[in-house]
Amino acid sequence: MRLRVEFTTEPFDLDEAPAHAVVAREVIEAAALDAVDVGPFGNTAEGAADVVLGAVGAVLRKSLDAGATRISLQVNVMGEGGN
Repeated sequence: MRLRVEFTTEPFDLDEAPAHAVVAREVIEAAALDAVDVGPFGNTAEGAADVVLGAVGAVLRKSLDAGATRISLQVNVMGEGGN
């Protein structure tokens, strides 16, 4: 099974990326995920279910430890056609 995760961490800082956002980006970029897109207002990644779920757990733990006060996420099962 393939999954797509979309998430944001808060609080936002438009002048400089907060530590929790940097940590989340590092976790996602280090995981063996496909189609990673990291942006200032949200992040997405796709991959095998085990890899996505492992990365989500790491993002939650490490972002909260780095000062995130809110993490919003959505996980979707990818269909045969890629969506």
